[in-house]
Amino acid sequence: MALSNNVIGAINLVAVLLSIPIIAAGIWLTTEPADSCVKILQWPVIILGVLILVVALAGFVGAFWRIPSLLVFYLVAMFVLIALLVSLVVFTYAVTLRGHGNIEPNRSYLEYRIDDFSLWLRRRVRSSNRWDNVRRCLMSSNICAELDQRYRTAQDFFNAHLTPIQVIN
Repeated sequence: MALSNNVIGAINLVAVLLSIPIIAAGIWLTTEPADSCVKILQWPVIILGVLILVVALAGFVGAFWRIPSLLVFYLVAMFVLIALLVSLVVFTYAVTLRGHGNIEPNRSYLEYRIDDFSLWLRRRVRSSNRWDNVRRCLMSSNICAELDQRYRTAQDFFNAHLTPIQVIN
């Protein structure tokens, strides 16, 4: 029994140490300019980091001092966290499953169309309020300025291998 508690304690110590950079990344996102698109992620990242920290600390303390109630809390909380993260991955996959780039003539990049994605995502993006927010976020970023400096002619742009976010702009 002692070996399993040591293993659980060691794993949770690593989880505690790894939660610190996650929280730091969320705090770093708060220092980004107010018009930055990544501002949306700051609180989810901080909350995820804190949840991992609390659950890992409960598992570490429960395993180190052999406190069954903390180990039960750890087990249930870790199961809930894993289930939520798996649900998020499945949801993201289901929403973007059909979203693939289309080959266009005389283009080195793939063209993305909103009609290629799920109906739920299309309705969310096409609502005027949300689309205005997305457009404002993309226009406030410096992606367009970088593309303007990098590609002097339209043909240079068409021959470039662009990321999906650069194609949207």
